[in-house]
Amino acid sequence: MNIHEYQAKELFDKFGVATPIGRVASTAEEAGQAAREIGGTGLVVKAQVHAGGRGKGTFKNGFKGGVHVINTAEEAQDIAGKMIGQTLVTHQTGPEGKLVSKVLIAKSVDIVKEYYFAILFDRQGSRHSIIASTEGGMNIEDVAEHTPEKIITEPINPTIGLQSYQCRKIAAALGLRGALMNQAVKLFTALYNLYMKSDCCQIEVNPLAVTADHQLMALDAKFNFDDNALYRQKEVSAMRDKTEEDPREVAASEFGLNYIGLDGNIACLVNGAGLAMSTMDIIKLHGGEPANFLDVGGGASKEQVTAAFKIILGDPNVKGILVNIFGGIMDCNIIAQGIIAAAQETGLSIPLVVRLEGNNVAMGKKTLDESGLALISAEGLTDAAQKIVAAVKAA
Repeated sequence: MNIHEYQAKELFDKFGVATPIGRVASTAEEAGQAAREIGGTGLVVKAQVHAGGRGKGTFKNGFKGGVHVINTAEEAQDIAGKMIGQTLVTHQTGPEGKLVSKVLIAKSVDIVKEYYFAILFDRQGSRHSIIASTEGGMNIEDVAEHTPEKIITEPINPTIGLQSYQCRKIAAALGLRGALMNQAVKLFTALYNLYMKSDCCQIEVNPLAVTADHQLMALDAKFNFDDNALYRQKEVSAMRDKTEEDPREVAASEFGLNYIGLDGNIACLVNGAGLAMSTMDIIKLHGGEPANFLDVGGGASKEQVTAAFKIILGDPNVKGILVNIFGGIMDCNIIAQGIIAAAQETGLSIPLVVRLEGNNVAMGKKTLDESGLALISAEGLTDAAQKIVAAVKAA
């Protein structure tokens, strides 16, 4: 789950992470009032969407830029009025763009130096780690490719957590001395507390900046949260903005399904992430293009399978469906019942290939055979992939 920049600032304030003062606004009038409350000159108006490259983006109404520096409340109101309710297109949104429903009004700062700082879960090392660099304001992937020596990595002991000496070590490596080092220790510790107590799997601060008045501040941040822990993070869960997400992925999450839309035309309904990846790979191998990743999990119900079919068929690009189930915990007959119910409810008219193996497979196949559905049975993964690719090409 991702959150907006203004929500990240709310979490920063809660945990004592130094960041410029800001206010969120849903209307132009609210934006003007927010600017008056913050006061002074040198404010910034930022469109709030889940996408990067906002400053260089263009609104479909012709207005240029999703980030503007202003000096008065009247300017804030005028700029916000041109953003709110309009669609912003950036290199990350794609040509369809994203609708802006809120803007952030924040105090701009005079930046002397920018840094990169992140806390994330390192799967290779099986622990949380800090990644930092003197090359702030750039994509860390570019730094890693061209100047990897400028990246600092500090693993965190899972038993004792982040220690003060590690914060000082990172600060020193970034060239922060004296009062700035003391600020860095406080800020790094606050970020770590936020990361752990909010069940994050990544906090990326870019840029972390030293200002002209010698303050160290987190200016912008990207958050990723552990979806499996959201049940105990009510405050974080409330920050979810479903309008920023693929409607199919939202619908899937409501039924406990894992769905990711892709660009192909062969939909996949599979139980287990590894099997889903293998299914997509073998479709590609035999000349097809997968339309989605859809994992119904190890114990899906008939209702979940029916919902999965409806979500799949909500994609107009889908021209065929491959169901690939290996029943361990999963009962193949439940899958069969779900397939039948979904096909009847949706009036399925595109090719459907079904491969079932495992728990109660004989009953599952019998249920499908007696259903009268115009489906194609497959006996193995290769057979299934070849049949769905051929059926879609022939349709």
